[in-house]
Amino acid sequence: MVRTPLTPEERERGERFGRLLREARGDRSMTQVAASAGISPETLRKIETGRAPTPAFFTVAALARALDLSMDELADRCAPAAPPLAPPLVPPVAA
Repeated sequence: MVRTPLTPEERERGERFGRLLREARGDRSMTQVAASAGISPETLRKIETGRAPTPAFFTVAALARALDLSMDELADRCAPAAPPLAPPLVPPVAA
């Protein structure tokens, strides 16, 4: 199966997620956090460095649990900044 290339936005989101995990991990080792989440330290390393920008849902959930983060917090902190609102697409009313 051929995977569709990631968009720049998806890559950027993965990098934000990796930074968030590193911050939340603090002084705990990758090995400790990975073991707590039930993943390999190499998987955690790839996620933290952005080389695995779209980890599986259950991997994200396990990391959130291991780092005492809520899924809502992860989603909010990893979401891109909201683009400016476009004007409504309502046709002008004829007089």
